[in-house]
Amino acid sequence: MESFVYYIFILLLVVVGFFVIKKVAGCLIKTVVTVAVIAALAAIYYFYLR
Repeated sequence: MESFVYYIFILLLVVVGFFVIKKVAGCLIKTVVTVAVIAALAAIYYFYLR
C-alpha cells in the first residue's frame, strides 16, 4: 500500500509541476523550441543542401 501512495504522490507532483511550468515559462519554452528548430533547419541546409 505504501508503494501505491508513493506513485500517487509522484503523479500529483508531475501534474502540478507541468501546470506551473506551463504557466510560468510557456513563452520561454516556445522560444527555446523555435530556436532549436531554426538551428536544426540551418544545420540541415549547411551540411546537406549546400
